[in-house]
Amino acid sequence: MYLVIASSLKSTSRSMILAQSAERAIKSLGREAELLSLRDYPLPFCDAEGAYGDPNVATLSEKIVTAEGLILACPIYNYTVNSALKNLIELTGRNWQEKTVGFLCAAGGTSSYMSIMGLASSLMLDFRCLILPKFVYATGEHFDGDRITDEGVEQRISELARSMIRVSSALRED
Repeated sequence: MYLVIASSLKSTSRSMILAQSAERAIKSLGREAELLSLRDYPLPFCDAEGAYGDPNVATLSEKIVTAEGLILACPIYNYTVNSALKNLIELTGRNWQEKTVGFLCAAGGTSSYMSIMGLASSLMLDFRCLILPKFVYATGEHFDGDRITDEGVEQRISELARSMIRVSSALRED
């Protein structure tokens, strides 16, 4: 099963809209996908102590470790991913080992398009994740309310879903 994680805690999240589209794209390719919203799993701040024992941390750790691949949908704040996603990775770290990871980014403008690279590098170096190089980056102009209005964004999401399945399947064959 593929896991799509929507990391925004905002109720009207554009990254959630991207995540929903990715889940549909994976399912349209005949694969199982689960959309998980961090809004549904309140997490403690990582304190390098007792936070790891939180029941939601255990649940999310299990989902991550058993996923065939992960697509992370996140808002971009201040030229980086939101703190909720960073906190999730800090709390569940070792469960990311050698996972295939793709990104969906919702940003306020076009200037932050490289902002995902810090997290991507960390996942590659710390957990030997394979990062899909084609990620989706969308700005407010690509949305109208709760829907994507740009056909190119939808196409890139479909391409990301196909790449996720192709690459993660190839890695499992070893």
